[in-house]
Amino acid sequence: MSPLSLFLLLAIFTLSDAGSIGVNYGRVANNLPSPNKVVNLLKSQGINRVKVYDTDPVVLKSLSGSNIKVTVDLPNGLLRSVARKQSFATNWVDRNIVAVHPHTQIEAIAVGNEVFVDPDNTTAFLVPAMKNIHQALVKYDLHSDIKISSPVALSALQNSYPSSAGSFRPELTETVFKPMFDFLRETKSYLMVNAYPFFAYESNSDVISLDYALFRENPGVVDAGNGLRYFSLFDAQIDAVFAAMSRLNYDDIPLVVTETGWPSKGDNNEIGASVENAAAYNGNLVKRILTGGGTPLRPKADLQVFLFALFNENSKDGPESERNYGLFYPNQEKVYSIPFTVDDLKEYRDKQSPATGDIAGGQVRVSSTPPVRRPGSGFVSGQTWCVASEVGKDRLQAALDYACGEGGADCRSIQPGSTCYDPNTLEAHASYAFNSYYQKNGRAGGSCYFGGAAHTVTQPPKFGKCDFPNGY
Repeated sequence: MSPLSLFLLLAIFTLSDAGSIGVNYGRVANNLPSPNKVVNLLKSQGINRVKVYDTDPVVLKSLSGSNIKVTVDLPNGLLRSVARKQSFATNWVDRNIVAVHPHTQIEAIAVGNEVFVDPDNTTAFLVPAMKNIHQALVKYDLHSDIKISSPVALSALQNSYPSSAGSFRPELTETVFKPMFDFLRETKSYLMVNAYPFFAYESNSDVISLDYALFRENPGVVDAGNGLRYFSLFDAQIDAVFAAMSRLNYDDIPLVVTETGWPSKGDNNEIGASVENAAAYNGNLVKRILTGGGTPLRPKADLQVFLFALFNENSKDGPESERNYGLFYPNQEKVYSIPFTVDDLKEYRDKQSPATGDIAGGQVRVSSTPPVRRPGSGFVSGQTWCVASEVGKDRLQAALDYACGEGGADCRSIQPGSTCYDPNTLEAHASYAFNSYYQKNGRAGGSCYFGGAAHTVTQPPKFGKCDFPNGY
């Protein structure tokens, strides 16, 4: 069975615990299809979650009866009024939520959007507005159905690298974040976060590997603060937020990624903006989310992620990339093909050129196994092994069963009484089996994935006295 088949097998094992994918339906354009056509498009692609940036009654009515869960936005411009008058908040909920729910399945209200970078400086009104909207939901007995939060940009972090050093900007911590987290905890809601690895890569392409930014196989980056190895910039960014929350003792609050994406086109100075990279980022992200598993810091935190955006929006200001985040053109043709559902994964492959790879942003010729760097020794080709990741017992056991069964790994050495039976742990046995499969498949890209249950290392694994082969 191919690595893709293995990936799909593990998707079945983890589907019940996996995350979910939604999409942002922005409308800053003058050439978009009608809302009814958009709903048909969403349904045809198997997309069952959508986030909109207002409460346009035509859009919400078109979503009625569609079984698509909807997150709506209360615009920043209304925060002041909502915060100051409970009656204003109640009327807004009555007109925009009660009037359409539950036929239109409103599941969350985003109160404002990236308020901390709003030039109108509405930060002081954020938490009071959230509380007043909640009180209105209580009045209509909708507070158990509909969550309230507010999307936060990564610029709200004082520190984001390494992930373990994540912290919020001090001027926001006491005045906004702690009261907001208390509210989210009390209402059993979650923090909304907008995360764009593209921006970090664009600004630091000399030191950030494109493979690392696009969820492709790479040696990983070790966080010296917590010892965890990261294999994607996305995970590192999300864990920086988790670390910042933990620093304030709010480990129990979940997180939803309300925006993330990659542009298919940009200005000449927007490094990395291309159709190929956008397809790889979004496609590999969907694959990673739909097969379950959290981040290195929160391995059980399956994520809900909203891709940005459904369409290219031709009326947006700013650099060329701002108008080219869409998954679809306004005529509803795909800008590129990516999966949206587990079934779609059967046909999905990252179309990375086999002739090129990426080291620190520069294109270089590589073999099927990328060069990896050992401290003080230059590049050494091929010296890689595959070992188990911290993904939980059930996922690891499912992957081990596959590797020693249909995968055809040589698992004789981990049987009772054999040379690699000790230490008799799931991690050690799975690592041996994964490595056997990886080496037998020529260390090909994707053969050390196992649905996110494995990763490559550049030093020989150490489990007791067991020797792990490197090449067959």
